[in-house]
Amino acid sequence: MSDLLADAKAMLYQADPDEFMARRQELVAQAREAGEPDVAKQIGTLRKPTRSAWVVNRLVRADPEVTARLAELAAELRDAGQSTDGARIRELGAAGARLVDELTRQALEDLPAPAAAVREEVTATFDAALADPEVAASLGTLVRAAQYAGFGLPIPGDAPAPPPPAAKTKKPAPAEPSAERERRHREKIISAERAVAEADRTANAANAAEQQLADTVRRLEAELAQARQQLAEARRQAYRAESQQRRAAETLSRLRPPPPAAKPAG
Repeated sequence: MSDLLADAKAMLYQADPDEFMARRQELVAQAREAGEPDVAKQIGTLRKPTRSAWVVNRLVRADPEVTARLAELAAELRDAGQSTDGARIRELGAAGARLVDELTRQALEDLPAPAAAVREEVTATFDAALADPEVAASLGTLVRAAQYAGFGLPIPGDAPAPPPPAAKTKKPAPAEPSAERERRHREKIISAERAVAEADRTANAANAAEQQLADTVRRLEAELAQARQQLAEARRQAYRAESQQRRAAETLSRLRPPPPAAKPAG
């Protein structure tokens, strides 16, 4: 990645989303002026983050330890998932919940009265970063909040319970309730996946419209700049023409003979 592109991402995804479009346009123009048309094009395709995604991006870029802490705990969770040490799994699950709560508070602490929905999405994103390496890798350039879909590693709080001690025996639970819970859980996953897909389609359509309008604005600004140059040139020509007109009038005035003197009366 070029330095210009990396710097542009750092500026855009750390700055307030309300300033994103204007800043992106400035950075595109700077890249073009620097002789980097390909980088300018890449910057122009960067998408505006949602408020909750920006909150996470800002924290991650301001504090590099955030991603390191998430990565370390995620690795421990993966290792624990390969074992049958229920106590260790519960311990790490609780540690993950505490870390997510801490990062959420840290990300929102200087925002005036953040909406409950933003808080929930920030928490869900950090949860997803613990469970999904792809989400963790995208922290800092998130376009929208992430959510764990229920596949792969469990998120903190969802660690499986350890098996009961061998000395104790329990009557097996009826198969039907367990199957029913599993069915409902899968239905919720399918419903959530559909909601995410629909949100993706909506976001893509909105981003496409945004890009089209941005292209229109750039074209109109280019036309305006050209018109201003033409106006400035026309003014210079008018000024030169007026100067030539005055000089010609002065020359003509000097060349004309003076009018004859009036004869005295009588």
